[in-house]
Amino acid sequence: MSEITVYEKPTCTKCRQLNALLTERGIDFDRVNFHIDPLSAQQIADLLGKAGLRPRDALRTNEAAYKELDLGRREVSDEELIGLMAEHPELLQRPIVVRGDRAVLARPTEAVLALLD
Repeated sequence: MSEITVYEKPTCTKCRQLNALLTERGIDFDRVNFHIDPLSAQQIADLLGKAGLRPRDALRTNEAAYKELDLGRREVSDEELIGLMAEHPELLQRPIVVRGDRAVLARPTEAVLALLD
């Protein structure tokens, strides 16, 4: 098992850029396609905690589910938002990279370099 885990959607441009950056640097990493293997609400909460992010910080606002759930117009608790991210994986920003007890949302892709030191 690798020391670094990337939570991604393989067709995502940023995810492909991250994979290229890590591969070019010879860094071994595990990949988790959380659109195929959905994350639980607890797993999402743990990832966000490691990254120091609030759920709104990791919310994809251009997704159809965001509009359908009216998330731009109503108050939603962090707990409810995490639950919605578990139910609708497309709402969670990607890629998220974890190394030990730290994580980063690799947007921009170079943000991952903070984990490699």
